[in-house]
Amino acid sequence: MKKVLSAVAISIAATASPLMADEGMWQPSQLPQIEDQLEDAGLEIDPDNLAKLTEFPMGAVISLGGCTASFLSPKGLVATNHHCAYGSIQFNSTAENNLLEKGFLAKDFSEELPAAPGSRVYVTTELTNVTDAISSGLTGEMSGMERYKAVETKEKELVADCEAEEGYRCNVYSFHGGLEYYLIKQMEIRDVRLVYAPSSHIGKYGGDVDNWMWPRHTGDFSFYRAYVGKDGKPADYSKDNVPYEPEHFLKVNANGVSKGDFVMVTGYPGRTNRYRTSAEVENEFEWRYPTFRGILHKYIDIIKENAPEGSDARVKYASTLAGLNNAEKNWGSMIESYGKGDLLERRQKLEADLEAWLLDNPEMKEKHGDALVQLDSLIKEALKDQAIELKRWGMSRDTLTGTAAKLYRLAIESEKPDAQREPGYQERDITRIKESLKRMNRRWDADVEKALYKHFVAEYAKLPAKDRIKSYDKFMGIESDFNADQFNAKVDRMFAETKLIDEQVRLSWIGRSVEEFKNSNDPFIQLAVATYEEKHKKELEDKEQSGKFKKLRPQYMAAIIDYYKSQDKAVYADANSTLRVTYGNVKGYSPKDGMYATPFTTLEGLAAKHTGKAPFISPAKQLELIKGKEFGEYKDPALNSVQVNFLSTVDTTGGNSGSPTMNANAEFVGLLFDGVYESIIGDWDYNPDLNRSIHVSSAYMLWVMEHVDGADNLIKEMKIVR
Repeated sequence: MKKVLSAVAISIAATASPLMADEGMWQPSQLPQIEDQLEDAGLEIDPDNLAKLTEFPMGAVISLGGCTASFLSPKGLVATNHHCAYGSIQFNSTAENNLLEKGFLAKDFSEELPAAPGSRVYVTTELTNVTDAISSGLTGEMSGMERYKAVETKEKELVADCEAEEGYRCNVYSFHGGLEYYLIKQMEIRDVRLVYAPSSHIGKYGGDVDNWMWPRHTGDFSFYRAYVGKDGKPADYSKDNVPYEPEHFLKVNANGVSKGDFVMVTGYPGRTNRYRTSAEVENEFEWRYPTFRGILHKYIDIIKENAPEGSDARVKYASTLAGLNNAEKNWGSMIESYGKGDLLERRQKLEADLEAWLLDNPEMKEKHGDALVQLDSLIKEALKDQAIELKRWGMSRDTLTGTAAKLYRLAIESEKPDAQREPGYQERDITRIKESLKRMNRRWDADVEKALYKHFVAEYAKLPAKDRIKSYDKFMGIESDFNADQFNAKVDRMFAETKLIDEQVRLSWIGRSVEEFKNSNDPFIQLAVATYEEKHKKELEDKEQSGKFKKLRPQYMAAIIDYYKSQDKAVYADANSTLRVTYGNVKGYSPKDGMYATPFTTLEGLAAKHTGKAPFISPAKQLELIKGKEFGEYKDPALNSVQVNFLSTVDTTGGNSGSPTMNANAEFVGLLFDGVYESIIGDWDYNPDLNRSIHVSSAYMLWVMEHVDGADNLIKEMKIVR
């Protein structure tokens, strides 16, 4: 398979509009094609270097499988956000030894703690265009299921061939809705250890109150270390393992940035939806976000009610609550921004203009046909039962139900040849399944889980009988009228009788036969067996529909790309968790009439926020240092203080958390960790006036490390540019 820059990517890059210079999450291979824009913005290094994934600086940028990170030393020292390491900090915490509260620092390699089970460092080594390999053999006459299975089979073949080399993880990603496919190969480092995390009073200063807000004063940073076997290859955790020595790591600029500076962010952004249709926009903002936000409120309330502040249960659910609160605020901003803007009207106009353009260009009409009309029809079909699916979603919110179902599905899939198994249940996935089972007890509490289960099933039971899962209703004894007392008593018995609460019992079910599951007397295993066939039937229906989308979505995107090209507009693929580069400048913004937000916050502003009550509790030592203006070598003369956080115009989204922020010379100047409230809708839309990302400055990171926490050993390990 020849590694080439596809014709689509070339045409996209070649037509990028300089008027939209800061917009776009660019594939590294596209960057040489937008060299002029990069240099105009201030880039000093050769743009061709950014296209080379295994060279500097891209070779220093890594994925954590949900967040981004980077190597900052030749000994595998990994910098990422505090909230990206939150699960590992929480995993190593108890009510008596709460590392979230007091922070953690390993002064020596021997003191570093194993990260939460399943933690990974992924180093991208290869990217291959496999569009032809995936698309060959696909025909317009295929049913949705036939297309779905054909694509899945080819993806699994490519992945299996790629992973023949031990120690690597490979995945096929689709771009532009399936118009292009790329195979990405990554070294999978499995021994990851927690090195340093400041107290949450620094790392999460401002908490959910300040989340997505500006001004911000959060030290959202932490450090892992990657370890490998003595042969330099990935290995499971062992005391005999040695720090990984990356080929490339970033130098750390101790000064941070200045107003107007060029900055770029390289990372693994999750998902954006900037090419979704007007029907999808309308549904998401007028039904899904408001509905799910209401559910999140209840979800959060139930956890807090059953896991009191200071309890071990609250420590266990700290990471879960952080994620739920983040989503709740995110969706609130989405709804608010949508209500103030004209996103829907602009999408509707785009579609009308596209149709008019096709009619005016017979050659293009012949090429693209009525892709939008067909896609719109499929979308409406897919959305018609969403309220029912939401209620069904609620009946599986407890961990034990999901765990039993996953174990039973693994037993079923294990009877097939590995290549024919459902993705997620192949031999390559067994380790991840085991690690998930090991994590459970540090993030699970019976009282919380029972309360969630009882609430959400009561909501599910409000559905008409015809819309419910009949096998589930029969097993739980709710086929007729729902009796809450009787149902709750059954749930209590199930929790009391199950042995899946025990980690070793959970692990022992891996490798057992389907017959053993059917003969089990564990109530949650019995539930999984009783409901499997009915749920699997629905899964097959979803795949049929997904296969139809795999045909129509790329047809629509091909039409959009041709139309945008005719308008000389920038086109870039939606984010899909693959490596991207975005660039811009340090710059403030005006969130509303009569108000301007400067691009920096300082230590004095941090101290001014201190109230002594959560989430604005700054460590006493830090306050004393600020009061005495003990800034050391990190003082910014322009601010007469140490810069804490700063704003830039880079285009980012979730998954970019922990991404290294680099200056024009590819030096590390901070970590991206958030966006402003007004830019949250950026997952769907881009507004150059309001799109701002928030970074923690390298100057503040180093100041805290040196003056507050005494992490001199880590500073000596890094290459500091002063």
